Amino acid sequence: MAGYPLAEGVLTDQVAAEPIRVGFGRGLLEAGRRDERVVALCADLTDSTQMSRFLDAFPDRFVEVGIAEQNLVTVAAGMARAGMIPFTSSYAAFSPGRNWEQIKTSACLNELPVKVVGSHAGLITGKDGATHQMLEDIALMRVLPGMVVVCPGDSIEAEKATVAIAANDAPSYLRLARDATPVFTTPDSPFELGRAYVLREGSDVTLAGTGALSYELLVCADLLAREGIEAEVIHMPTVKPLDEETLLASATRTGAVVTAEEAQVAGGFGGAVAELLSACQPSRLLRLGVEDRYGESGDPRELLEAFGLTGAGMAQRVRQFLSR
Repeated sequence: MAGYPLAEGVLTDQVAAEPIRVGFGRGLLEAGRRDERVVALCADLTDSTQMSRFLDAFPDRFVEVGIAEQNLVTVAAGMARAGMIPFTSSYAAFSPGRNWEQIKTSACLNELPVKVVGSHAGLITGKDGATHQMLEDIALMRVLPGMVVVCPGDSIEAEKATVAIAANDAPSYLRLARDATPVFTTPDSPFELGRAYVLREGSDVTLAGTGALSYELLVCADLLAREGIEAEVIHMPTVKPLDEETLLASATRTGAVVTAEEAQVAGGFGGAVAELLSACQPSRLLRLGVEDRYGESGDPRELLEAFGLTGAGMAQRVRQFLSR
């Protein structure tokens, strides 16, 4: 393993698990304690999106707008214009899925520090099905000029990311998963907006992941190592701005890159990496994720297996990729 501190038992059955959105709830409370300008706005999903901790601590800094996602962001933009640091939350299917135009026009065009939090994103939303499995949000948000896009790998990192975007002046999007996912970072693991982290060093292939799939890439690399394939695993919690230096350095060493995300690869994280490599370091590239289809209802683990996004499933794809 590289020098990055990982949780104990990370590749065993003893690895801890917690919903990433729970970390956001803790982080928002901490951000509110650090800066009284932090306010929270929700669209009728306070408990589900974990804003309830903030509501209990700071009831006079919380606004419930009801099921009105367009108003959610428009009101937040007005509060940001008045000097506040507003966090908005809903399911990602509705924000940014339903109010993208308000995010663009009210927040981004005016360079206001509105923090859009999209919970229940990706396949890990599970049984809620295709209507709620927001898979296009990374593509939608990273195309907006000036927007910071963060996909934390686990709940501990989500806590740090929430505090970090609160202290950053840019409009930001924080992507959260619903169900519990493995906790592979620790309180001592570093987190900085725009930074990528080498979780495991290797020379045969670069495995670059974002969100909860970075853990699955650790599992994938462990399986490949048993066959003599040494994979370098890079965790990239910030999709925009992308840590180009770390990724390009790894791609130069290995000559082959595999990306992983539980979102549409077209325009998403894999799209961002493809754009970078094609311009700066032409490399063999395999993008793993959702490939031009919608999700479906099911247990989150079963869905990851069905879409080939478990560690074992991705190892199979990487073997095929390297053998060509």
